[in-house]
Amino acid sequence: MVVMSTFDLTDHFLISMPGMMDPVFSKCLMYICEHNERGALGLVVNRPIAMSLAAMLGEVGIDSSREDLDKVPVYFGGPVEMERGFVLHEPVGQWQSTISVTHNMGLTTSRDILQSMGQGSGPQHVLVALGYSGWAPGQLEHELSQNAWLSTKASSEILFGLTPEERLFAALRMLGIDWTSLSESVGHG
Repeated sequence: MVVMSTFDLTDHFLISMPGMMDPVFSKCLMYICEHNERGALGLVVNRPIAMSLAAMLGEVGIDSSREDLDKVPVYFGGPVEMERGFVLHEPVGQWQSTISVTHNMGLTTSRDILQSMGQGSGPQHVLVALGYSGWAPGQLEHELSQNAWLSTKASSEILFGLTPEERLFAALRMLGIDWTSLSESVGHG
């Protein structure tokens, strides 16, 4: 018998616990874009890679005259489909392939949003990632029960208003927790 989750972590942050053994997710802040009976999809939002948005646009053949895109980082979104781009953005807008995460936040995988960004007419707030993190049905719930992650409601201010280095600690502060106070071992009483 399969027991399905009765909670939805869409539009939540997952904060990896200090004891996270997988180095891919150590000190990771994850944004959950979708969580339902089919599983979950999220993006790591605090790991910029050595590529700017301008360089990424050039690699996919999109012309841009915007010099400011050299300063916009691209992120490691997760270990699944690392050659594929994901754009987390506000507002949702009208793009060819978008899921609405919230009434104001979308996740788009179509080229039209990148072309628009290259022309300077894209969404107001964007976070571009290569790859994503995915969980099969029940897998995320199991990881939560094993104390691999803390969760809290997400904040646009943290996603789009802070540097990547500040995001994890700001999400922890939303829970009233300081990273140095977290233990690598958690007791089950």
